[in-house]
Amino acid sequence: MTKREKFKRHLARVFDSDLRTKQWENYADYAIIGLIIISTVSIFISTFDVSPVCQRILHIIDLATVVIFTIEVTLRIWAADELDPKYKGFWGRVLYCCSFYGLIDILSTYTFYVSLFLPLPYNILKALRVARLLRVFRYMRSFRLLQRAFSSKAKEMFISLQFLVIVTLMLSFVLFFYEHAAQPDVYNNGVRSVVWAFAQYIGDPGGFADTPPITMMGRIIACVIGLLGIALFAVPAGLIGAGFSEAMAEELHKEVTAENIGKLKKAFERKLDRPTGFQVVPPVLSLIDIQARMGMQEDDIIDAVEHSDCFRLANTAVMQTIDEHPQDKLVVEHFPVNRPYGCFIDRGSKITIVSPSNIVDPVIGHFGYYLAKIGGFNFISRELGETRPYRSFYKFDDENAVEGLAEYMADLNHLTSHEDSWVITMLASCGGNEPSYPAKIEFTAGGEKGNESLQQEGLTVKDLARFKALVDDAAVRLQNEFELESAFQRYHGIGLNGHKLYTRKLANAANINSFSLLVAWSVSFWDSRRTAVAKHLAELIAKHIEGRTELNFSPELKRKNCGYDDYKE
Repeated sequence: MTKREKFKRHLARVFDSDLRTKQWENYADYAIIGLIIISTVSIFISTFDVSPVCQRILHIIDLATVVIFTIEVTLRIWAADELDPKYKGFWGRVLYCCSFYGLIDILSTYTFYVSLFLPLPYNILKALRVARLLRVFRYMRSFRLLQRAFSSKAKEMFISLQFLVIVTLMLSFVLFFYEHAAQPDVYNNGVRSVVWAFAQYIGDPGGFADTPPITMMGRIIACVIGLLGIALFAVPAGLIGAGFSEAMAEELHKEVTAENIGKLKKAFERKLDRPTGFQVVPPVLSLIDIQARMGMQEDDIIDAVEHSDCFRLANTAVMQTIDEHPQDKLVVEHFPVNRPYGCFIDRGSKITIVSPSNIVDPVIGHFGYYLAKIGGFNFISRELGETRPYRSFYKFDDENAVEGLAEYMADLNHLTSHEDSWVITMLASCGGNEPSYPAKIEFTAGGEKGNESLQQEGLTVKDLARFKALVDDAAVRLQNEFELESAFQRYHGIGLNGHKLYTRKLANAANINSFSLLVAWSVSFWDSRRTAVAKHLAELIAKHIEGRTELNFSPELKRKNCGYDDYKE
């Protein structure tokens, strides 16, 4: 992430409308509110007959607030795409400027500079300055609730208004027929009766419809219109009241859900992995475990997972082969997120660990995350999106066809722009409907299944010498240390759709070495030595690809904390 992007992200946090967080950026929000109040008070004081000294002070305050608000509004427009992706690009900024708060910002600030070139009436300028007070609504929870109440009931209010207009038109035409016969000079056309009927709803303040009906039927219609006038205010008031109650209930639900999400994060407290001595985030927690530890109900857990962007439900049965007769068990998986598609961590390494299918293959991303963290490698994973129908980030035709894929590929292109870049794809080697394979860890490099030769065409590894040394050393080390069999392309291959492989679509594909590392769930999840296996693989990769004989472990691996709160971007 560049300094410019980081600065824009900080601005987005400064310009958010949440005053209840404990971020330092809230001081900026309070400063903006204070300046709005000072500006409004100064305009109010200027309505009195004050001394020349006071006038000069008020003028200085006016100029100072205009300059400060100009800087603030300009930065707010520039960072608008961080506040909401729909404001991205030039037309996105135009859309932001046309929004309610965008218009208030511009009219109450930039008109000062327009007045330097075009003569604007003094009253208009002062009125636009006072409009700054509307900007305070951005920070008012009550106004947001009222706004949501209007929005949620807008359709119902429009329908009731349609009914009122149609019925009023019908009654006004009937009124005309009766009153025209009795007083043709007064009710000489249908417009007069229509104007009279609708004027009753606003009390006829101008007296332009002071032509009361004199016939019996006309007076009956007048009474009906009077009742409709009551309904004109009673129905919308009732709808808005109901919408306000619903908005309050929704707000309360959001607060409870946010609290439950916080509890879930605390539930994923890092635990000591004794084989390595590292503090590791648990890959999953069962619902029963969370209930027992955090005192949460099952419905609250599921609701919190549904409304979060860093948790998902998983079934441990998919992480077992059919030979193991899997039994369904619902668990919660926790994962890091800092991108619309999932997680992106640039550690400046020439090696990038990629988990393109963690969204449907539980805990594989967790294994890849610690492989990257222990080895000091870059890491990128796909964590968010639809699971059904599933649209792959591993093989695809068009990167614009799946949400988040274009940004994912852009980040990958950034990570693999280094000279001698290596991409290691983390995949599950067996599970679901597959049988159990003897090799629990398998290397593949774009060739056909069963072809274990490194001389075949189409392999995605260019430096075959380093790759062969890695594969051979891994076979010995994994067998000796963990009694785990490994293989090269024995049970898995790229198949007929090799041209769709994501690594072949990277900008620097011709110079990139890439291979897949398939790990059985019996290792990545069910084996208590999983982190130790990841550590040994990280050491092997660093040794054979980067020439490093020792790893400098991140201090975070020894730090007691909850979840991924302090992972580095």
